[in-house]
Amino acid sequence: MSKYLDELKDILRPHLAKYGLKILPRGQSQFSLVRGSEIVMTIRDAQEVVELSYKQKKYSYDKWYTKPEHLAHTIINVLEAQEKQVSS
Repeated sequence: MSKYLDELKDILRPHLAKYGLKILPRGQSQFSLVRGSEIVMTIRDAQEVVELSYKQKKYSYDKWYTKPEHLAHTIINVLEAQEKQVSS
């Protein structure tokens, strides 16, 4: 796993239980956030960018500008918004 993804996973790990999610490694350059057998989000290190796949859309983040802690904050915000939609 790339250093970037390792740092990202370490930051996300304490927050995932709140949303019922687990980290599923998928090779050297990606992992998924899963709930049961459902893949909620996939994060892939594509050398200069990190690609985040969520709800059949792909988002790209430049690793130079988006540090792991910034991407983790974005992911947590998305999960929080999704949680609010489900509970409404």
